[in-house]
Amino acid sequence: MAFNYKPLIIIGLFSLTSCATYYEMNREFNVAFEQGNLEQAEQVLVKNKKVAKGKERFLYLVNRGVVLSMLGRFEESNDYFEQAYIYTEDYQTNYLHEAASYLTNPTAVAYKGEDHERLLLLYYKAINFLQLGMYNEALVECKRLNIRLQQLSDKYRSDNKYKEDAFIHNLMGIIYDAQKDYNNAFIAYRNAYEIYENSYTALFSLDAPQQLKEDILRTAYLTGFYEEYDKFKSEFGMTEYKYTPVDGSLVFFWNNGLGPYKSEWSINFAVIESEGGVFNFTNDEYDFTFPFSVPVSDNPEDHSKLTDLDVFRVAFPKYVERSKYYTGAELIVNDRTHQVELAEDINQIAFKTLRERMLLEFGKSLLRVALKKAAENQVEKESEGLALAVSFLNALTEKADTRNWQTLPHSIYYTRAPLQAGDNTVLLTLDKVGEQKNETRTFDFTIDTGQTAFKAFYSLEYKHRAY
Repeated sequence: MAFNYKPLIIIGLFSLTSCATYYEMNREFNVAFEQGNLEQAEQVLVKNKKVAKGKERFLYLVNRGVVLSMLGRFEESNDYFEQAYIYTEDYQTNYLHEAASYLTNPTAVAYKGEDHERLLLLYYKAINFLQLGMYNEALVECKRLNIRLQQLSDKYRSDNKYKEDAFIHNLMGIIYDAQKDYNNAFIAYRNAYEIYENSYTALFSLDAPQQLKEDILRTAYLTGFYEEYDKFKSEFGMTEYKYTPVDGSLVFFWNNGLGPYKSEWSINFAVIESEGGVFNFTNDEYDFTFPFSVPVSDNPEDHSKLTDLDVFRVAFPKYVERSKYYTGAELIVNDRTHQVELAEDINQIAFKTLRERMLLEFGKSLLRVALKKAAENQVEKESEGLALAVSFLNALTEKADTRNWQTLPHSIYYTRAPLQAGDNTVLLTLDKVGEQKNETRTFDFTIDTGQTAFKAFYSLEYKHRAY
């Protein structure tokens, strides 16, 4: 029985999309956001009602959340992040859109975020709550983060895959720590350290921050885990460390730069028929060969027509880095300098997660093109003119899925600094690429004895602007 491609062809005819990447399609928002015109960026989103209900709803919601958080509207920001969280928890599949994606391109399917994006939306929620002083609500996000970390670990078995997030465990420890739940804080800090040592060092060349080691020792001491306290002092080479009580502390997060955006690249494949109705899609330049059984029809003569196509183009997603403009930072509190340390390299994680699934991307993209070409052959039996139109449609709709959360930072840095009860002035210095003169920012904090204050600072500058 021959495969009926007519319904899918109709889907394709009504699913024409622009060849522009998602980054280019949102130029007005990106320009405003990257230049720090947050009110203007917010208005661009407010006006874009169509996207708010479409297949890019996740990205609309998290972008609204980021902009509102940077404007200091933390409660509104969390409303949008919560909507994004609920949206990613909806596992229903739109099978019409799934079918359309194989006759057009992957943008026909709703975008629900990469693995690290789903974790980081809860990071933003937690940071918003912490800046509002709502520690109990931040703990709720801890529990959600833990569930998503377990899901990520279950999803991947290989040790060389991004399946554990050290920074998220560290964040969980910081939240428990602020609640003076030093037992759970120690466990979370220790988990974070183990992931840095066993995974992040190899995958991202990122070692455990010195601040994390100090927090492990402090919470071990406060919990009464003296055996672990001595063990880690020796392991960290910090045998001289002694716990010193302080009035309060500041946990400072620095969201540095902007993460990568997705673009596309394409390569040409030739079709070579082998025995049993299997077609090999090959590319000599990259030494790729992918076999497919393509259901053109029961007539063997129809199969041979696929080889008449010779060469066709297949599009794949790729990340484009926006390199950091600032290379480091220091926090000066009461004449003492604290290094703001790299804790999460979102840029590297994004590239890593895409590489990990490239074989899947290749397979899906080639299957998509194979089905397009098989549909074209089926139509050709009825009308050469319509077949030509379908061929044009196939070429026009062939594109990669370039959607991603583009307002994420390039990297997240942090430090903890002691504060005195009462008023405190904190100075942040930012190191610029290739320049000796540093930039500075000043912040004021008023705290009570025993309080932990939180601050998230954003620098959006990056090298080589796209515009």
